[in-house]
Amino acid sequence: MRIHNLYTDEKGESHFRDIEVEWSEERRGSRLSKRFPATGIIFRETKPENTVDWHTAPRRQYIVNLESGVKITASDGESRVICTGEVLLVEDTTGKGHVSQGLGALRRSLFIPIE
Repeated sequence: MRIHNLYTDEKGESHFRDIEVEWSEERRGSRLSKRFPATGIIFRETKPENTVDWHTAPRRQYIVNLESGVKITASDGESRVICTGEVLLVEDTTGKGHVSQGLGALRRSLFIPIE
């Protein structure tokens, strides 16, 4: 399982990298990771045409798209479409930030703060 990770380097540029989930347990026909910290859950509904120009994440958090997706552009120029069912860990709370662009459909997602 892959998690998209958006982070800021020491020069304030945002970049993507992939994090592979490590499995720590197998039982009843499934694999489980270790428990990750979280401080709550926020439900979000975003209008289809929503585009947010350059901004930083308000906190370190996981974002899980439940319906539709979003195009995220890092300050280094790389863009990724984060689709339904994918997980994004945003950690670019400082620096130049990123652009978020709707894909033309109502997006429902979960924000899971980790700080």
